[in-house]
Amino acid sequence: MEATKTEEVHLRHVETDVLIPKIMREKAKERCADRVEAFNQCCKDSGFLMAFKCREENLALKECLTQHYQDPAFFEECKQLYIQEKLEFERTGIPAKNRKQRLPTSM
Repeated sequence: MEATKTEEVHLRHVETDVLIPKIMREKAKERCADRVEAFNQCCKDSGFLMAFKCREENLALKECLTQHYQDPAFFEECKQLYIQEKLEFERTGIPAKNRKQRLPTSM
């Protein structure tokens, strides 16, 4: 069987509307890690007053995340990543999270 190109893979509604956006959220949090950390630190330091004291950090975090969520190139990057994982799963039958685990060297 010939290898399928990622552009030719048909994606279901749940994949484009749920699974790929999930990858986008994870990747966007990585790309906005400094703002995530600043917001988390502010919340820890502010306690119950975080809603008032952390507005600036929250706004910066939302702007960073929204910038990524609205970027068509970022969506395409995450879509290609999802398709590669999907094709690898179809080929091996092993989910991505299990593929990264090491197998025992002795039985």
